[in-house]
Amino acid sequence: MNRTVSSLKISFDALPNNVKGGIILMFAAAGFGTMVALIKLAGQRLDVFQILLVRQIVMAIIVAPTIMTNFPGSLKSNHMGLQLLRIVLALIAMGFGFTAVVNMPLADATAIGFAKSFFVTICAIFFLNEVIGIRRWFAVIIGFVGVLIVLRPGFDGFTIYGVYALIGAAGAGSVMVVIRILTRTESTTTILTYQALGVGLAVAIPGIWLWVWPTPFEWILLVAMGIISYGAQMLNINAYKYGEASVMASLDYVRLIYAVFFGWLLFENLPDFWTWFGAMIIIGASVYTIHRENQKKQDIVTKAKEKAQV
Repeated sequence: MNRTVSSLKISFDALPNNVKGGIILMFAAAGFGTMVALIKLAGQRLDVFQILLVRQIVMAIIVAPTIMTNFPGSLKSNHMGLQLLRIVLALIAMGFGFTAVVNMPLADATAIGFAKSFFVTICAIFFLNEVIGIRRWFAVIIGFVGVLIVLRPGFDGFTIYGVYALIGAAGAGSVMVVIRILTRTESTTTILTYQALGVGLAVAIPGIWLWVWPTPFEWILLVAMGIISYGAQMLNINAYKYGEASVMASLDYVRLIYAVFFGWLLFENLPDFWTWFGAMIIIGASVYTIHRENQKKQDIVTKAKEKAQV
């Protein structure tokens, strides 16, 4: 057994970094796909805030050793306002996003959720003072056309939960930008502490108020969801450590395949033509947006090196 594991490790280490990251990302995507399927199953009877509360408790228990190594020092922040803003945005992302997952086909909710990359671009203008070129703006506009195709406002397929999914995507994209700012001055432990405790405390009151005692099967779903959520996030982080960000972000859209699979397996639901069509437009525009952002960063680094050589 040990010899087999060692052989696999040697083979893995010999792979190019992007391939390593891609392999890890496939497992992360499977984890996220499983997580949303568990959320939808648990949400058939339990309220979203209750699901969020149990998820936060499970994840807080897992990260407790890391948090406690420097507690309460890990609560010291140079940007308390941004920490609180991140908590609020995370609540919006998860509250609206989870509600959409529970009430929509998984593929539709997942496809609309990919719009977060467009909100990252928009928020970067206001929070990071980034200058966005015409091509990235065009990609964002095309991406939102794809979102409208999936949402289908004014048609029979339209549901308010599609708007919820879009609001959740906006919250998730905004969180990513705020985290970019926080990582400049805050330690990973501090950011993790505010995430675990802040969101947990915020969902405690509505979660307890709306509490319905879970069945044994629902307890399994909730605990598994918390564990898998943490595992998927850690795999995702490690994937980005190995692979280039633009390549990893492009591969991340494999989540849609898992959403389609679980939607068919557990809920006997398959996306129609318009969902596929809109999803492909969203993914295509997102990949281009990510590519342009990465290219811009490389141009900045190249120019900085050229100046240093002069």
